[in-house]
Amino acid sequence: MTYSFKQIDHIQLAAPVDSEETARDFFHGVLGLPEIEKPDSLKANGGVWFACGHHQLHIGIEKDFAPAKKAHPAFEIEQIENLQAHLEEQGYPVITDDRLPGAIRFYVDDPFGNRLEFLEWENGR
Repeated sequence: MTYSFKQIDHIQLAAPVDSEETARDFFHGVLGLPEIEKPDSLKANGGVWFACGHHQLHIGIEKDFAPAKKAHPAFEIEQIENLQAHLEEQGYPVITDDRLPGAIRFYVDDPFGNRLEFLEWENGR
């Protein structure tokens, strides 16, 4: 059998029941990710989807929700200092981390407690 990986299509983060509006407020309202309409066949599952460059971020509803404190998506950003300042102005504390050579990066929790990483490569990688 022969196959090859092309790319990651989407990532999914979990969120508690009835939290779609909170997800929209943060991922669209604060971060500026455009919302994508879910297919009709999946709308009954709840949740909300967002575009992130050529990829997608899905927020899925989980009945017995527990936030991901270690596992996380990492978003490559341009002008990361502006995003950091914006998040702090919006009341989202960031944790800076300088342990990855060549990257400026920080972490922030989404409104559900899921860890998110944002990074910018100093030389464009």
